[in-house]
Formats: sequence, structure tokens, C-alpha cells
Amino acid sequence: MSLSRQEKYDAPERDQVYELLSNHRRRYVLHYCKRNNGSATLSELAEQVAAWEHEKPVDEVTSAERKRVYTSLQQTHLDRMSDAGVIDYDGDEVALTSEAQELDVYLDIVPASSISWGLYYLGLSGLAAAVLFGVWVEFVPTDTVPAIGWAAIVLTAFFVSSIAQVLQNRRYRLDRFERPP
Repeated sequence: MSLSRQEKYDAPERDQVYELLSNHRRRYVLHYCKRNNGSATLSELAEQVAAWEHEKPVDEVTSAERKRVYTSLQQTHLDRMSDAGVIDYDGDEVALTSEAQELDVYLDIVPASSISWGLYYLGLSGLAAAVLFGVWVEFVPTDTVPAIGWAAIVLTAFFVSSIAQVLQNRRYRLDRFERPP
């Protein structure tokens, strides 16, 4: 079947996703709901978002700070998120939809000290190609380790790297942190 005949997946436009996530309050709503089993009340959100914005505990947030956030969420942000289909919002209850899961790829945290996994796998592939080329031209000794052993070593390196990537991606998800970045 040609590509022109296949059904196309209509993912959200990148510009729409970036616009939706461009405001810290909307990211905070996603973060809080993810940490709170996918839902929260507008009052809870307003208190927590105000606390994060003012870098203080929830019980120290003033009523004026909470009211500013409450009004902003109610009049702007929650409607925008609802229109984008990432939350269900009925006036006081906010719940994440399955569409919110699609935003996870845009919300992953990458530590500043790490290299990208793409660059890592490029280097690993180059090393694997060099080892296997060395086996092919008989530069790498196959007396102590047979050719199939070298292939198993390369395969194991990719397998272990893949496991490490999966574990790191799970550890650095947005909802794993107490305070959103």
C-alpha cells in the first residue's frame, strides 16, 4: 500500500502544542493533575499554582495571590486547555483527558549534564560498526572471542543502553518532581 493511500494520523500541530505549553500556568495545571491522579478542583489548582509562582508553601499563599491565579485559570487557561482537548473542565472539576498523554513527549525533562540519546546511539553504532568491521577483516582477534561472540557483545550493548534510556525517561517525567521545572 502506498503512503498516499494510508490513513494519516492527525497529530496536534506543533505550533498549537507549543502555544498551549508556552504558559507556565498551563504547564503547572498539567503537572498538578498528573501528580493528583489526573484531576483536581479549580480551588486546589489556584492555591498550588500560586504557591509555585510565589515560591512558598500553599498555606502561606494570600487570598489576593490565590484569587489572581483562580481568575486567570477560570477565564483563560482552562478554557484554552479544554478547547485543545487535553482537559475536561466543568466549572470546578478539572480532569486530564487521554489527549493529555500526547503532550508527554513535549514535557520530558532532559538533565543539562547529559548528552542526547540520539548522539549516544550514533556513537554506539559507530563503535559497533568498527568492531564488526574489524572482525570481518580479521583485525579483531576471533581466537579468544568468536565472531558470534562479538556480535552478541554489540547486541548486549544496545540492549543495555535501551534499558537505561527507558529508565531515565521514566525518572525524568514531568510528574515525578514535587515542583514543576
